[in-house]
Amino acid sequence: MMLTNEQVLQALEKVNDPELHKSIVELNMVRNIKIEDNHIQLEVVLTIQGCPLKAKIQQDIEEALKSIGALSVALTFGSMTDEERQALTKSLKAEAVTETGMPKMLRSDSGVTFIAVTSGKGGVGKSTVTINLAAALARLGKRVGILDADIYGFSIPAMMQIEQKPTMIDQTAIPSTSHGVKVMSMGFYSNDNQPVMWRGPMLNKWIRNFLVNTHWGELDYLLLDLPPGTGDVAIDVAAMIPHAKEIIVTTPHNAASHVASRAGVMAKHTKHDILGVVENMAYYEEEDGKKKYLFGQGGGEALAKQLHTDVIAQVPFAQPEENIGSSVYDEDSIVGEVFTHLAEDIIYHN
Repeated sequence: MMLTNEQVLQALEKVNDPELHKSIVELNMVRNIKIEDNHIQLEVVLTIQGCPLKAKIQQDIEEALKSIGALSVALTFGSMTDEERQALTKSLKAEAVTETGMPKMLRSDSGVTFIAVTSGKGGVGKSTVTINLAAALARLGKRVGILDADIYGFSIPAMMQIEQKPTMIDQTAIPSTSHGVKVMSMGFYSNDNQPVMWRGPMLNKWIRNFLVNTHWGELDYLLLDLPPGTGDVAIDVAAMIPHAKEIIVTTPHNAASHVASRAGVMAKHTKHDILGVVENMAYYEEEDGKKKYLFGQGGGEALAKQLHTDVIAQVPFAQPEENIGSSVYDEDSIVGEVFTHLAEDIIYHN
């Protein structure tokens, strides 16, 4: 039986662009199909030149066409013209933004749960909590993104060992992915890690920019790693994402929890739901299972009491062998298990 163009296109509808997660047929990437005795030639026009995932696209196309009876597949690659790229960006944007320019994911019925991870001061492991909770949610099958809005200390790309900057298609960024989590960070755009000294309104613009001009695709959770403290940023984010839920990270040290309580009061002021307090560096587990409280005890509890919420996780210090290179812990490590339980609680109780 001779294959037809229609059959070829139908088979290729199941092949997705690995970055945009849309069919290469829908994205108009398939051109010049020629069929002779079930030997197929075609051209695939990539969104950008030197697309890093070319090999993956090629393999998926070959498999799809051989499954419908193609004897051989000869593939050539081209790249979109500037006009085609602009048109693509426009259609991606139309999907992501309402007519008034508001990101659709910010609508209360978008199905995206926003979780803002905050702390009263730096150095309490807020980013560690963000990335491990995100990875745990992803392992439980959820579609998760992180917006690293901590512009003074954007450490998430390094902590998740992301070396590749987001791909840009015209004005739209495709987030980098690590541990099944999509990540956008100011760290991708600053020169060699220089601190960004910005005031609130400008930062607000950047966060909105990251929401609007990033192709997040379908998400269940978007975690925002916010700068520590109770400054303009917290107020701006609250105004922009009124339905965000908040996790407040502290250490057991009373001084840290005292500062964190200001962040919590801020959450109350902005009417954000507080999911609870995560007490990081809570204890160290000795080999015999005894817990050693290196920073004292009770800080998390005191804070939770003050904010009329609960301590939803106590994260221990990691064992030395748990964490080689990346700051994302394996799910079967002690720290990993704590985050799995936290992720399950968030999915099933909220």
